[in-house]
Formats: sequence, structure tokens, C-alpha cells
Amino acid sequence: MAAATIETCHVACCANRTPNVVSWSRRGTIAFGTCNSVALYDPQERKVVALLSGHTNRVNAVQWVHREDYGPERHLVSAGSDHRLIVWEAQNETVLECKGHTGPVCAVDAIYMDNSQILVVSSASDSTVRLWLCTEGKEAECLHTLSFGSGFMMDVSLARLPGSRVPILACGGDDSRVHLYVQSHGQLHKAMCLQGHEDWVRGVEWASIGGELLLASCSQDCLIRVWRLCAKSGTDARPEDDHTVIKMKEDVFEVKEKDVSSVFALSLETVLAGHENWVYGVHWQPPFYRGDELQQPLSLLSASMDKTMILWAPEEGSGVWVEQVRVGEVGGNTLGFYGCQMSVDGSMIVAHAFNGALHLWCKDQDRKGEWRPGVVISGHFNAVQDLSWDPEGEFILSVGADQTTRLFTPWRKHDSQQATWHEISRPQIHGYDMQCLATVGRFQFVSGADEKVLRVFQAPRNFVENFANISGTSKEQLLTSSDSANLPEGASTPALGLSNKAVFQGDLVQKTCEDEKQFNSVSDQYQESYFHPLNMTEPPPEDHLLQNTLWPEVQKLYGHGFEMFCLASDSARTVVASACKASKAEHASILLWSTSTWRQLQTLPYHTLTVTQMAFSPDAQHLLAVSRDRTWSLWRRHPTTPDNPEPQFSLYAHTEKDTSIHSRIIWSCDWSPDGKYFVTSSRDKKVVFQHLGSVFSLVFFNLRVGTPCGVSWLFDVNDGSRLLFGSRFVPSPPDQRGEGRSYTHSKRARDERARERAGTTMQTD
Repeated sequence: MAAATIETCHVACCANRTPNVVSWSRRGTIAFGTCNSVALYDPQERKVVALLSGHTNRVNAVQWVHREDYGPERHLVSAGSDHRLIVWEAQNETVLECKGHTGPVCAVDAIYMDNSQILVVSSASDSTVRLWLCTEGKEAECLHTLSFGSGFMMDVSLARLPGSRVPILACGGDDSRVHLYVQSHGQLHKAMCLQGHEDWVRGVEWASIGGELLLASCSQDCLIRVWRLCAKSGTDARPEDDHTVIKMKEDVFEVKEKDVSSVFALSLETVLAGHENWVYGVHWQPPFYRGDELQQPLSLLSASMDKTMILWAPEEGSGVWVEQVRVGEVGGNTLGFYGCQMSVDGSMIVAHAFNGALHLWCKDQDRKGEWRPGVVISGHFNAVQDLSWDPEGEFILSVGADQTTRLFTPWRKHDSQQATWHEISRPQIHGYDMQCLATVGRFQFVSGADEKVLRVFQAPRNFVENFANISGTSKEQLLTSSDSANLPEGASTPALGLSNKAVFQGDLVQKTCEDEKQFNSVSDQYQESYFHPLNMTEPPPEDHLLQNTLWPEVQKLYGHGFEMFCLASDSARTVVASACKASKAEHASILLWSTSTWRQLQTLPYHTLTVTQMAFSPDAQHLLAVSRDRTWSLWRRHPTTPDNPEPQFSLYAHTEKDTSIHSRIIWSCDWSPDGKYFVTSSRDKKVVFQHLGSVFSLVFFNLRVGTPCGVSWLFDVNDGSRLLFGSRFVPSPPDQRGEGRSYTHSKRARDERARERAGTTMQTD
């Protein structure tokens, strides 16, 4: 029988938390850096169409190379904290690297030269700006290096001088100035320095409008400055001052190209004030063809830490620059926007926030001048630590080091045949890094963080109703199975609190205008409940996820002495096992909890160091645990009796350090679907299979490279079982408590390539 294939259904990711990491192409593809990769996202299809992997550290800057004929882009440039730049070619997937910086690269820009060569400029934290010439089939050549001593250039932008082929470079620095350089004979020569900003210049960008160049610069002084650069003819290159005419001061500089001198003048066009916090990004709407006619709209988009984006344009007639549109995020406790981009036709704008989230707004076609939030991809902005499937397989819960718990489910739009996955709820926004998760029912889960407490959450009524609307499930059936009579409407987090308080229907009573004017106390004036019930038919935007999709916390579980590390629940959803970080045997015990009473049932002592992962057998009769002490333990469940109805476990089998096959920390474990076998993987590069009946090693694989970091048994199409495990192909570092953990979870694994990477598969009856 031919092996089936695995297809990627969804990639949940967000933009890295750097200013220049998002770029929008003329094809409509949004490229953004996510961790060490570059994601290519299609906002129309609402999915990631490709991941470009090549960097070995965080990607800090991404930029499409725009063509002079305004056609679709063919090259993409990315820069990262690995001190490298990578030029990606769209069709042939060729890669060209630029190496030379000695620090993380924070900004990049590029233009096409003659003969399909690409001129790339980059700025890095080594206080240098480098100019590169990239030619297909050759190594990148560093043409020139600008050193700024102890200063830093926060952003760079390249363009061509009007009516010339000479490149001009703008650099915005921490000296509150914009530095202009022109290229001559492969070298960069300083043309002038623009003053006016009173704080760090965070962003610069050129735009070619009607044979002239406009330069927009934004700063931490909350202002945006627009400069106009134009060519001067021989007659007006040095005009005499006419004191009867009021005009802006012009700064003139001269450029020589092939023994021909050209004079250019630069003046301040306007100063835009409207933001109330640092302005991090500016972006011009690019020219585009409407039919056979080239359109060059004069429209500037800005993004700020005040959580708003503003669309600026000059008024017709007067030419005065004014605010046309202001959009942004309301509520939440997050910071503002790092950068912004605009689609070619100007119908969509996107911003990426300090917490990595993308915010998309679309122009409302029915209401002129109005914009509405759009559905966009989302994901964790720090390491994903654990995840768990809904018992019915309809959604996934995940926790991460970004201190959030997120819920993803497929959504099928009415006019679309294909379902796309989206985040529809953020049940927990915590103050500690999340570590582990276990589902204990259809709409209930337990989570653990870098604290000694376990927290139990249950879905509110508003989530159940919205989940039914988005997923297409029967609302009545879901509410019947969820004890709807006692469900709260939603949840909110009090000021300075970590627990989500339930919000009931009585807390949502609308006050009259007279009641709003009268306050009996300070608490009446400043309400703690920020929850507002939503009736959603599509995935919510980021501000709703932050504020209106929390789940109420129904229980706290105390008993561990250190930070939580792992959780597991049995298939019957009656018992939860938990373990915390431990350096002594007294803290390495496993605690069992009843999901009906949330009472501690039993303490299972055996291990001497942190239990790294646990797994119940499919029939819920055995509990497997692996530990930093390089051993595993197997616990068997006793039958319940009328005198003792609570489940009890006893030690059934275990390994010792001197008898164990594993010689390093054991990171992961799992069971086969039939419960006859279990598997463990360790930092010693071994994946070991055990038979439950004989409780001795059946077979093990010794990986030549990499460390297995997660294992999972998966069903196959021929009613057998296969094992899929992942490994990190990096040198194994020394054992460190609480680091390096990873999981592999899925419902199916049929890809032959996965088996080739794993080395082999095991077939059982």
C-alpha cells in the first residue's frame, strides 16, 4: 500500500519584535520574520504559503526588492541576529549570503542596478552601514563600509536621484539626524545631514513622486518630517535671494556622474504632528497601474507606540498635509506598533505590534471613508512549551513562554470551500511564563507556569456560543454538554491580579445616563470588568483576543514546592498528574488530582530530579514518567472498590541509573495506540522502545547526530502503528534544569520523508 502524505494545515506564528521585520509585495504577499525564518503570508487566502529557513538566529529585517517597472518582485532580502544578510530568489529558490557584519543586522533595503544586479544596504549594531553588490552566480561584494563610531543607524533607505542612475542613501540615527549619502565609483560620499528631530530617528523611507523624491522620517519625538528633493537646472542652481518671496530654505548639493555635474536641492516639505508616543515606522503607498495608466498616490502611513496608525495625505487645493484616517487598538495592557505596511491599491493596511501580533484593517467598500478590522494570522511570540488537542479533535490549546494560552480552530468562510485555522480565544494571559497544559474535558483545562500553583479554567457561555458560530457546530448541543445554567458570560482580569474573575449576566447590566453621572465610590467610577460579550461569526481581532476571550479561573491547586514543569491527564479525564522542577527527591514526586473534586489523591515518590514528561496509557491503567535523573518509572492503576472509589496507583516497574539504557537526561515519552508498547527519548541520542508485558528493552535507535526532543505514536492507514520522533541536529549542551524541552503532537503521520529523517519506523500487530 502506498504511503499517504502529510500536508501542512496551518502555521501559527507572529512577527518578531523588531521594527523593520514586515514587508508587503506587489503580488499581495506579506513577508515577515518569525523566529529564525521568513514567513510568506497571503492575506487573501489567510494562510502561510511558504517558510524560508536559512538564518541561524532571529530575523530582524525583511524587505522586498521593488522593480523599476513596478512589476511583481522577484527577490527578497532578510537580515538577522546571526550577522548575515540573505537574498532570496522567488522562482529558483537560490540563496545569496552577505557576510561581514560583526553584530546583529537591524535594517536593510535594496534596489536593482543595471544587468540585474542588486544593490543592498544594511545597518547593524556594530555601528556600521555596509553597501553590497549582489550578482547572480557570484559571491556578494561589499563595496563600502560606513563607520559611525559609538552611534547606531536605526533605519536605512535607498533610491535613485531624480533623472539620474546615481543611488542615494538615507540613514536615520540615534543622533537625531538623517544622513544622506550618494554613491560615486562604488563608494559612498556624504551629501548632507538633515537636522530637526529632537530624538532618535526610528524610520526613513524614500518615494518617487512626479520626477521628485520625497523622504519621510519619523522619530521618538512623536513627529514625522517630510523632505522634498528635486533636481536644479543650471539657471536656478544658484538663485539670488528674493526677500519678497516667502519659501522654505533649500540645501543644495552637487553630484558628479561620468564627468557631468548635477545639482540637487532639498527642502522641508511638512512636519506632521498627531501621534502621542514614539513613531516607529513610516511607509509610502507604492505606485500601481490602473488599467494602462500609472497611478502615483501621495499617501503616507505611520505607526506609533500610542497604538495607532495614521494615514496622511495633502488636501486638494491647499496642499496642506492632514490626517485622513486613524485606526488602532483599544484596551489591553500591551505597547503599541513597531511598523506598518500598505497594500499596493491602498485598500488594506497592516501593523505589527510590540507583542508580535499583526493588525490588519480593510477599507469598507460599503461605507466610504471607513475601515474595519480584518482576519489575520496570529501565534505565540515566544517559545511554545506545550499543546493539547480537544478530546473531540476540533481545536488545539497551546501555552508558551509569552505568558499566554491560545486556542486555535478551523474556520470556513461562507464564500470559501477551504477551511483555515485561526486563533479564536486567548483563555489565559498570565504574569509568568507558561510551561505545561492538560485538557480535562471538552471545555476545561489545567495549566502550569513558572509558579507553584496549578490553575483550572472553564469556558464561559460567550465562548461556547462563538465557537459554535465559527466552527459550524450545533450551539444547543454544546451548551447542553457544558452545564449552561451555571456558566458565566465571560471573564476579566482585575487590576494587578493574575486570576481571571468570572463575569456573570448580572454584571453586564447596562446603566442609564443618569446612573453613569452618579458614582457612590471610586470602584463605581472605575469598573474592574473589562469584558464585553461578542457575537462573532469570524475570528476576532487582536484587541478582542486580549480583552474579551478570557476564560474564568475555577480552581487553584496547591501542593508543589517549585515551579511547574509538566502535566498529563488520562483518557477518561478523571485524573491529572503534575510535576514540578526539583533538585531533590522530596520535590520530585508526582501529584495526582481528581478532576471531579480537584482534591489531591496521591503522591507518587520515586524520582530524584525533575520529572520532564508524563503520559497515561490509552486505557488509563498505567502512568509513565521520565526524569532528569535518567530513569523512567511505570505506575499501575488499582481497581476501585466501594470502600475506596478514588483511583490509586502503585509502582509497577522502573529503571535504575546503572541498568538504564539511557545515559543522559530523558526528555520525552509516549505510548503506542494499543497500549502494548511505550517509548522514551533522551539527550544521549537514543530512542528506546519497551514492551509493557516484559518491561525490558525491545529495541533502541542510536541517532548519529542530534538529540531526540519529542516522540509520539501515530496511527497509520494499514491499521498498524508507527512512531514519529523529532530531533535537534545541534551539539548536545550540558544538562540544565528546565531547558531544551520540546514536543511532537499530531493526529496523523504518514509522510515518508518524516520516516527517513527519523531513521526507521516500527511496525506492530
